[in-house]
Amino acid sequence: MAPPRHATALVLRPRLQDPAECLRPTRAEVDLGAVAANFAVVARAAAPARVVAIVKADGYGHGVVPVARRLEDIGGDALHGFGVALAEEALELRAAGIRRAILVLNGAYGGAYADVLAAGLTPVIYDRGHLEGFRRAAGGRPFSVHLKVDTGMSRLGVPQDELEGFLDALQRTPGARIEGLMTHLMAADSDDALTAEQLQRFTRVQHALRARGHRPRLLHAANSAATFRHPSARYDLVRPGIALFGHAGAPDVGAPLRPALRLRSEIVALRNLRPGDRVGYDGTFTVRRPTRLATLPIGYGDGLLRAASNRASVLVRGRRCAVVGRVSMDLTTVDVTDVPGVAVGDEACLLGSQDGPDGTRESIGMVELAEASGTAPYEVLCAISRRVPRFYR
Repeated sequence: MAPPRHATALVLRPRLQDPAECLRPTRAEVDLGAVAANFAVVARAAAPARVVAIVKADGYGHGVVPVARRLEDIGGDALHGFGVALAEEALELRAAGIRRAILVLNGAYGGAYADVLAAGLTPVIYDRGHLEGFRRAAGGRPFSVHLKVDTGMSRLGVPQDELEGFLDALQRTPGARIEGLMTHLMAADSDDALTAEQLQRFTRVQHALRARGHRPRLLHAANSAATFRHPSARYDLVRPGIALFGHAGAPDVGAPLRPALRLRSEIVALRNLRPGDRVGYDGTFTVRRPTRLATLPIGYGDGLLRAASNRASVLVRGRRCAVVGRVSMDLTTVDVTDVPGVAVGDEACLLGSQDGPDGTRESIGMVELAEASGTAPYEVLCAISRRVPRFYR
């Protein structure tokens, strides 16, 4: 007897190209055309600055390799390269054949100095120990770095009162060359005065480096929000992340960006409840009317945050349906009482657009889902776990 068609698909693979291979009705659909269109919007806004496409955290949950390949194909001269947080992320891109410059934003903690240089990656440094680590790994050969300075974020970067000492150490490190100088803006989406103050500090750092004979050819500070809202922050490079995936990073930008990810599942069970019945763990929702309840095979193990319990909405047959009861690890329940003809197997859209039977279209955006979850759009996207298959078009 021939084995069942899916007999070998016992372990869910992190990414699948063919929906026929997918055992789960829960999946993320990624529109690489939208990513390309968003890149074009960013590049026009940033010009003549070039773009470092930030694709950390698995491309903000969209799948780093397919996204990077698409951007490398269409980026042209506007694309300087890519930015990731970890050396491991950069090595994954190199293994996939990505050839553009890759900036390792969080540095080489963990001692990955030799791996970073061998793969032709561009390290960000902010600690004197980085200089010694790369000197040893370089074995006497010159190496280029981007120096990160802290202008107010208080997270990573050389503090300004330690800059002279850092430059002294740099002077004693043969082969080290500062190719780029960077900082990170803490409130580019919300506080113009604070952003201006950080940029003034960044200007003072540039003067300090020039006084010591350093001429970094690449200056960069702008994230997605700053790329659109603060022209003075664009310098030579901009570092958009979430803008590539459809959110400008600020509410007042008005950039014509397209969401690039749609998260969907299907109804796997229906039941009728009476007034007074309670739903889910701890019974946090009590039914007030005769209710039709649908169960979806998606939960916080997939990235639908538990904080969305009793707050988020889901689209079924083009109608908004409330999430009721607690979101559990693998399952979520929604009220479909007002959806005519609802049936097991109907699609449920948690993020993105869905057409109704009458031809109308309803949408749930990442901002709406983030607000329902008490968080930011970044977390909504990055939370979508690897057990959710991605499909690309």
